[in-house]
Amino acid sequence: MTRSGSAASLALAAFVCGPAEAEQVGEIGVDWVGNDIVIEAVHDPKVEGVTCHIAYFDRSVIDRLSNGNWFEDPSNSSIDCRQTGPITLGDIDRSEDGEDVFRTSRSIVLKSLRIKRVYDEGNKTLIYVAHARELTQGSAKVSISTVPLYTPGED
Repeated sequence: MTRSGSAASLALAAFVCGPAEAEQVGEIGVDWVGNDIVIEAVHDPKVEGVTCHIAYFDRSVIDRLSNGNWFEDPSNSSIDCRQTGPITLGDIDRSEDGEDVFRTSRSIVLKSLRIKRVYDEGNKTLIYVAHARELTQGSAKVSISTVPLYTPGED
């Protein structure tokens, strides 16, 4: 799988499987075998004015051949979300469980990378959590970002 093929498959998976679609905005080569860090922008489909940037490791064909794990990428990811325009809350899930904003496959069957949004009404904050979901053991690899909804002068 080429880097552009991998990015295209991730975008397709996001479109087919998840609520939001990611747009690749950067790609950083990290070694001579072609492994990359991919950076994608994800617009929250139910909260206008918020964009999250997620970075993750994309394994090259050479790395896949040498390690023997053909069908899986690492669970590691990082997220940062910001206000990128006037914020308008749509019909969002306000429960403690929150809701998926983005989801893409990181292996053929057992692993996905997700962004969930949780609304902290008491602190007027949107919380975005990037995590891997693994069928067999779960994953403790978590990254979090918050977007304040507080406007000075409002109570």
